[in-house]
Amino acid sequence: MTVLENDTIAAISTPPGSAGIGKIRISGGSSIEIAASIFRSIKGKDLRKARTYTAHYGHIVNPENGKIVDEVICIVFREPHSFTGENVVEIDCHGGTLPLQKVLELILSNGAKLAEPGEFSKRAFLNGRIDLTQAEGIMEVINSKTEKSLDLAINHLSGKLSEKIKEIKDKVIALYAHLEASIDFPEDEIEGFDSSVLEKRLKNIKAQLEELISTSKEGIIYREGLKSVIVGRPNVGKSSLLNTLLEDKRTIVTDIPGTTRDAIEEYLNIEGIPLRIIDTAGIRKTEDLVEKIGVEKTEKYLKEADLVLMMIDISQGLGKDDIRIYELVKNKPLIILVNKTDLDPDFDYSEIEEKFKNHSLLKISVKEERGIKELKEAIINEVLGENIRRTDEEILISRTRHKIALEKALKAIERVIDSHRQELPYDFYTIDLRYCLDALGEITGETLTEDIIDRIFSDFCLGK
Repeated sequence: MTVLENDTIAAISTPPGSAGIGKIRISGGSSIEIAASIFRSIKGKDLRKARTYTAHYGHIVNPENGKIVDEVICIVFREPHSFTGENVVEIDCHGGTLPLQKVLELILSNGAKLAEPGEFSKRAFLNGRIDLTQAEGIMEVINSKTEKSLDLAINHLSGKLSEKIKEIKDKVIALYAHLEASIDFPEDEIEGFDSSVLEKRLKNIKAQLEELISTSKEGIIYREGLKSVIVGRPNVGKSSLLNTLLEDKRTIVTDIPGTTRDAIEEYLNIEGIPLRIIDTAGIRKTEDLVEKIGVEKTEKYLKEADLVLMMIDISQGLGKDDIRIYELVKNKPLIILVNKTDLDPDFDYSEIEEKFKNHSLLKISVKEERGIKELKEAIINEVLGENIRRTDEEILISRTRHKIALEKALKAIERVIDSHRQELPYDFYTIDLRYCLDALGEITGETLTEDIIDRIFSDFCLGK
C-alpha cells in the first residue's frame, strides 16, 4: 500500500513546554520545498539541493518581511530513506512554545497542512516502512511505565512479533499451496504430503498459535498495567500502606477516621508490572455528605478494579462494615490484608482465616513494614499465577486486538484439523486456511479495512 494523498503534513513532534530543543516534522512531496522557502542557511546553501541525511544550520525567516523567527538546524531525509518513506524535513528549534508555534505557522502558511494524530506513523505503515505491530510499538515505547513494558515495546518496534507472525503465515501458506496443488492435480502424487504429515503440520501451527495466545494475559498486564484498589473501613491503614509501597509520604495519615475523602492515585512498579494503585475513602455508614460521596466513588472504583487489596484492622476485630465490603469485592481478584498485627501478637486469627479461606490472606504491620515484601509477591501471584516469563527476548502478546486475531486464526486451524479427521475434501481445508491467513494479516495490518486502520492511528500522539 502507498499513500494516495499528495498532501504535505507538518506538526510539532516534541511535548509542549520549555526545553532546550523542540522539533517540527514535515513529510510529503513538497516538504523540502516548503522548508527551503523559509530557511536561510548560514553558509548560503539551498536546502532543495541538499543530500539525504544532512543537517543544515541557519535561521527560519518570514519570507514576507525578512524577519528572523528562530535559529534552527534543518535535517533532510529524501524518499524513501525516511521514517515515512516520503521526503521529510525535521527542524530543530529552540524548545519554547512560542518559537515552535511561529515556525509551524510559517510552514502551514506555505503549503503544508497540520498533521492528524498518528499521521506520520500511518504514512510509514501505508508506504511499507513499518507494519502495524511496529507502528503500535512506537506508542508502546512512548507510554512505557516500567523497564519490562519498555523491553516488550522495543521487541514489537524492532519487528520480533512481525517475524513470528510471518513464520506462522509461511507455514500456513506452504500448506495451502500443497492442498491447492492436490486439488488442481488430483492424479499426481504430491511429494511428502501424506495424511500423517498433514496432521503433524497442522498440529505444529496450532501449538504455535496457542503458545502466543497464552502470553497475552501477562503481555497485556505489562503494557496496560493493573488498576488496584486499596479498600477497607476508615482508619485501617490504607493511606499508610500506599505511602509504604511508594516509599514516600504522599497521603495524609491521621488517627481521625474518614480523613481520605476522595481517591488518591499513584503508579507503582512491581516486578515490571505498572500498578495503578488507588487509595480510596473508607467504607462505613456515615451521615457526612462529603464522606458519603467519597464512599460512592470508592464503590465505583471497586467495580472497575483488576485487583482489590482489602484491609482489616485486628485492633477492631472483624466488623459488619468489613463483611459489607467483602460482599462488594469477593468476586474480584482479592488479597486480604490483616493490618496492625504489631498491636496484638496473641490475636486469634481463626475467625478471619475461616471467613476468607478462599482468598490470599496476609498478616501485616504497615507501621513496622512487616509483610510488605510478601504483599508484592502476592500481587504478582494473584494476577499472573504461574505464567511469569522473565526473559526479555520472549515475545508477549500485549494487545487485545492481537489476541482476538490469533484466536480467530486458531479456530480456523482447529476447523481444518476437524475436516482432516472427518476426511472431508481439501476444498474445506483451503477455505479455513485462507481465513487463518486473513486473521494473521490483521495483526500486521495487511488485511484490515481503512476505517479500522484510521481508528488505530487516531490514538497516537500528534507529531508521531
